[in-house]
Amino acid sequence: MAIRHRHEIHSERYDRGMKSSVVGLVLNFLLGVGKLAAGLLGHSQALIADAIESLGDSVGSIIVWRGLQVASQPPDQEHPYGHGKAEPIAAFLVAVLLIVAAIGIAVESVHQIVIPHRTPSPFTLAVVIGVVVVKELLFRFTSRVGQETGSNTVRTDAWHHRSDAITSGAAAIGIAVALIGGRGFEAADDWAALFASFIIVLTGWSLLRPAVNELMDQAPPYDLVAETKRVAESCRGVYQVEKLLMRKMGIYYVADMHLEVDPDMSVRESHALAHGVKEDIQRQLPQVVEVTIHVEPAWALSGGKPPDSGETGRPPSGAPS
Repeated sequence: MAIRHRHEIHSERYDRGMKSSVVGLVLNFLLGVGKLAAGLLGHSQALIADAIESLGDSVGSIIVWRGLQVASQPPDQEHPYGHGKAEPIAAFLVAVLLIVAAIGIAVESVHQIVIPHRTPSPFTLAVVIGVVVVKELLFRFTSRVGQETGSNTVRTDAWHHRSDAITSGAAAIGIAVALIGGRGFEAADDWAALFASFIIVLTGWSLLRPAVNELMDQAPPYDLVAETKRVAESCRGVYQVEKLLMRKMGIYYVADMHLEVDPDMSVRESHALAHGVKEDIQRQLPQVVEVTIHVEPAWALSGGKPPDSGETGRPPSGAPS
């Protein structure tokens, strides 16, 4: 029952993440089409570049949605630890997509700075300001979902929306300068887009690092490790936690733990103790869904040292049988 309840909690979190990605997908597509049309009609290269990024964001939202869908699947024979790694893989792809889009915007901005073009139409400024408002609201919504679900992929998707707001804000400044300055300031929106592209590259890099760290099984926050150890050592019969290794699998964690117990404890008693420790950890820390426990004798309790190989009934290495 407890395992089923935990699975339902994680499924609910994945469902919330997938719903937020679908919202982002629909809005990004609509905004991208609207900005592209406005940019072409209003002769704003910054708005056109911004539209391309929004359409790219739609692809990112599809990647996020699919990654969360795969990560939400329960463990199976081929994936005994579950499919949680699909989430950081999706976050990695979205971060790379963000960096590639920023490089594309920078290249196009330089190209437009070199080639003279018409001043953007005034209505493009109103369009881009509206986009900034919508994208900032979308960032706040998605970021809140990412924080509540503990999903790095959803948080990455949120910052994808924020990067779009940054690009649109830079485009708004550039268009305003071009309109106010008049002749000779036509390239102001291109310079603004170029500046925004550098900010987006930095944002993409900051999102890429946690995804790579999770794929490489970086240790979780110290507080979670310490709390897991505290729960285990508070169980009656546990002398101390000799070793604790933890890693993140999507929105949840798995742990490998070595417990020191009374060396005179029977196998049946130590087995029951290990199950009790596992259940206490999963009950008090729902984000830790799997705990593998190895039981070791705490020789300090008997006031002695571990027996050598001759005292255990096993012949020393190399001894004749």
